[in-house]
Parts: sequence; C-alpha cells; structure tokens
Amino acid sequence: MTSNTQNDPMGLAAMDYLQGQRNGKILVRSNIAEDDYIPADYLFRTLDDMPQMEQTALDLCIGQTLDIGAGVGSHSLELKKKGLNVTSLDISPLNCQVAKARGLQNVLEADFYTLPTTTKYDTLLLLMNGIGIAGTLANLPFFLNKAKELLTPNGQILLDSSDLKYLYADEEGYLVPLGESYYGELTYTMRYKKAKCHPFKWLFIDADLLALVAEENGFYFEKIMEGQHYDYLAKLSIKK
Repeated sequence: MTSNTQNDPMGLAAMDYLQGQRNGKILVRSNIAEDDYIPADYLFRTLDDMPQMEQTALDLCIGQTLDIGAGVGSHSLELKKKGLNVTSLDISPLNCQVAKARGLQNVLEADFYTLPTTTKYDTLLLLMNGIGIAGTLANLPFFLNKAKELLTPNGQILLDSSDLKYLYADEEGYLVPLGESYYGELTYTMRYKKAKCHPFKWLFIDADLLALVAEENGFYFEKIMEGQHYDYLAKLSIKK
C-alpha cells in the first residue's frame, strides 16, 4: 500500500469501485455511536438517488460554485449538468483522481483552510454535513471567516447538518450531556481494507446555535427545509 492510500480509506474504496470492485464498505467509527458502514456505491449515487435535501441544495446553487468536500464529485457532476461553473475541492488525492476520471475538469486537491482567496465564489456548497469540517464549535467562527474571504459580496453558503440531541432521547425528553464540549462534536476514524485514517473532529450543529454563531460572525441565517431526523438545510449570506 502506497503512502497516499494507507491513510485514505474513502479514497481507496472509491478507486476500487471505479475499477470494478463494487461491494466495498467503509467502516465508520465514532466516539459516541455504534460502528457504521458506508457502501462504496453510495459515493457514486446519481441525482435520483440523492435525498430531497441534497437535490434542493443543488437547485439553489448559483454562479461560480465551490463544492467543498466533493468526494468523487457526484454533486459536482449534477451541477455541471445544470451548466454551472463548479470547482470540486477535496483533501483526498484518490477522491480527486476518481472525480477527474468521472469527467470533472476543475478539481482541487487541497485543504479548505489553506485555499488562496484570490478566486471568489458565488456559492460554497457543503453537503453530507459538510459544515463538519469546522471540527468544533470553537473553530466555527474561523471557518465562517475563511468562507467569507472566499465569497463574492452577494455569495451564499449552502449546508446541511443535524441536531444530535436524538441520541440522548428517553421517556422524559432529551438528556443532552453538559460539559466542556458541545454534544455535537464527534471524533471519527474510518477504515477500508488495511487503510485507516487518523482520528478527526467533526461538528454536527443544531440550527438555533448555527444561526446564533452565524449572526455573530457577519452572516444572515435562513433555514431552507427540515428533514425527518433532526436534519436541516440552511443558507448563510453575508450581511451588508
């Protein structure tokens, strides 16, 4: 296993799928929930296979769009079909290779936080709880300030997330744990075959708290739709 695959389980599963190994599953392990699996074919789903929330977000994209955490480019491909100028951003070298092999030309292998701000975007798209790249609640203002630097004056952020309070439900309501860290801050690891990524922080944030932090950092918050499992789609736009 080469150095660029041993820490990239999702990218390796995607590459295997592209090469005909269609039954792969990525093991997802977190600090608060039972182990879960992502089937490799889920990364390659088409528009009809995407949940309504993702389809709605794609419909709302305008202008020059940056698909953050684009993976193998499934959302980017749909935006390309709509005629939008889309750039696919992912930190995984293998995901980027697969995205290019699927027909995407504007693919960036980079960390969101290190992107130069010379190129501006009308839409920043973060699906599949893409706001999770903030990592922690404390880091969310840093994420928002970076996003603001990348947006045009009339630009927007489209994102989905979930309120994880449902994990703490009982007969009396929600016994959300109190402590130093916000209950939506998770630590993940992923594994596929012999590839295993380093543990990473991922943020799930309830809509009310996101609205508050967004307003404090120069954004208007608008909830576009709600799902059936405490999930929601939101739009953030820069305050004038």
